[in-house]
Amino acid sequence: MSAPPKKKNPWTPMAAGCIAGAIEATAVWPMEFIKTQLQLQSKAKGAALPYNGMISGLSYYVRTTGFFSLYRGLTPTLIGSMPKAGIRFGLNALIKDNLRDKDGKLTPGKNFVSGLGAGVAEALIIVAPVETVKTKCIELNQPFVTGMKHILQTEGLSGIYKGAAPTAMKQGSNQGLRFMWFNEYKRIVTNDGEKQMTPLLGLAGGMSAGCFSTLGNNPFDVVKTRMQGTSASQYTGTLDCFKQVLSKEGVGAFYAGVVPRLGRVVPGQGIIFMSFETIVSNLEKFTIFQ
Repeated sequence: MSAPPKKKNPWTPMAAGCIAGAIEATAVWPMEFIKTQLQLQSKAKGAALPYNGMISGLSYYVRTTGFFSLYRGLTPTLIGSMPKAGIRFGLNALIKDNLRDKDGKLTPGKNFVSGLGAGVAEALIIVAPVETVKTKCIELNQPFVTGMKHILQTEGLSGIYKGAAPTAMKQGSNQGLRFMWFNEYKRIVTNDGEKQMTPLLGLAGGMSAGCFSTLGNNPFDVVKTRMQGTSASQYTGTLDCFKQVLSKEGVGAFYAGVVPRLGRVVPGQGIIFMSFETIVSNLEKFTIFQ
C-alpha cells in the first residue's frame, strides 16, 4: 500500500486562486453584465429590455453607450474576485486534506462537501456584499462609488448584505458541483495523478464543470439576483421570492439569463481552472510555496 500523499502548503492554492480569479473576472465580465440585466427583468411587472439575449445585449450596449459600458459594475467584482477565489481554492484544498481517507483518496461526495464548504465561506465573507453592490450599480446605471453611497444612504449598512442567504445557497451548490465534477475529471484524465494535467485539459475540465454547475443551480442565481436588486423589498425573504417568481412568472423564469450565464461561466471556469492548475505548478517551484 502506498503512503498517503503529503499535505500541500495551504498558501499555494490560496495565492494561485487570487491570481486566477482576477484573470477570469476581467476576461468574462461582459457576459455577467448582460446576464444580470436579463435576470433583473420581471415579466410580472411588464418590464422589457431592448434586447432578449446575449448577442443582442452585447450589440445594444456597444452601439448605444460604447464598449466600455459593458464593464460597468466590474470594479466591486474585481476587488472581491481575488480574495474570493483565494478563499475558494485555499479552503477547498484545506477541507479536502482533512476529508481524505488513509490512502489519501476522496469520494465524489467528499469533493462536493469540500466545494460546498468553500462556496458558503466565500459567499458570506466576500460574495454577498460585492454582488449586492454590483447588481445595484448595473440596475441603477451608476459607477461603484456612487452606487455604494446610494445603498448606504437609502438602506444603511445592512443593505449591502441583502440576499446573503440565497447567495450562500447559490455559491455553496455552485462550488460543490464544480469541484466535484472537476476533481473527478482530473482523477480520470491524469490516471490518479500519474500523468500531468496540461493547460488544455485544465481548460476543458473547467468548461465542463462550469456547464454542469450552471445548469444545476441557475434557479438559486435568479433568486439571489432578485433579492439583491432595488426591488427586493417586494419579497419577505428567500422562500417568498421563490414562491412569487414561480407563481407569477412560471418555472421558466428560474432559467432567465441561463444562456448568457453559460456564455460567461463556461469559458470563465475554463480560464480559472486552467490558470489555477498552471499557476500552482509554477508557484510550487518556489520554496515558500512547497
